[in-house]
Amino acid sequence: MRNVLFALLPEVVLLDVAGAAEAFRMASMLVPGSYDLLFVGSSSSLRSCVGLQLSKLQRLPAVVPDHSIVVITGVSSVSLDLQSEPVRELTDWLAKVARNETVSLLCVCSGSLLAAQAGLLRGRQCTTHHEFIERLAKMEPNATVHGNRIFVEDGHVMTSAGVTSGIDLALHVIGRQLGHKIAVAVARDLVVYMRRTTADPQLSAWLMHRNHIHPAVHRVQDAIARNPAADWSSEKLAAVGCMSARNLGRLFAEHAGCSPLDYVQRLRVALAREMVVNSDLALERVAERSGFSSAHHLRRVWRRWESVSPAEFRLTPR
Repeated sequence: MRNVLFALLPEVVLLDVAGAAEAFRMASMLVPGSYDLLFVGSSSSLRSCVGLQLSKLQRLPAVVPDHSIVVITGVSSVSLDLQSEPVRELTDWLAKVARNETVSLLCVCSGSLLAAQAGLLRGRQCTTHHEFIERLAKMEPNATVHGNRIFVEDGHVMTSAGVTSGIDLALHVIGRQLGHKIAVAVARDLVVYMRRTTADPQLSAWLMHRNHIHPAVHRVQDAIARNPAADWSSEKLAAVGCMSARNLGRLFAEHAGCSPLDYVQRLRVALAREMVVNSDLALERVAERSGFSSAHHLRRVWRRWESVSPAEFRLTPR
């Protein structure tokens, strides 16, 4: 179990807290015991920017366990006083917490400014809400501040553009820690798109073509994701969707932007990639386990989406 500590300040933006918290909560429902949510602050109660009073907060802990996640939430722009006593107490605490590099720091919206105030963005790449981009660049001139990113990850410090992008950041962390299938399931329940930082070299195949809310298409995609190597034909996929193969193809094109069989091939290649990287299996065995008829078949389909061969991919440093 990982502790997820939400560090709150007076006039906190509730969506900064609730969006990410709900993502972690739902992930913990799908993988019981994965996350334990805690809400901490410099005082036991505070007022949110919409007027809702929050109480029974835990005090900022002296020790944060290894591998915890600390979420630094933002406050309303009119209330952002970096010289206030609560801010100074929080940033002093953050500076101490950040010494443990097993602790992940997730900054939502103006939370990036709090991280900068604590000296945590020096020499790092980062982002924040568009309203604060220039202010952040002036606060930490040694940081590379990106104004066109949903979120940026640099080591154990992650920053996001604000408000709903905190959900994107939480989904990214959930996907990395619990697997992409869990992140996709959480995104579907939240009815949000799965997005990754524009700095990433490519979008994970497990997340591509899922930015829609059509239940039948999701049902078919879920079945494929559970077992990409199964003997999927157009007729079998259509049976999962409870419709004709022609209608399923039309719905996939409209909502997923690809054909059902192309989706199968993408996930098979993704599965093969994981085995190429994480095992010493011969390519013939990789092909067999990922649903291809032969190593030659795998190589042929692989070339559609990869720039180097499986053998070269295995040797590429990571």
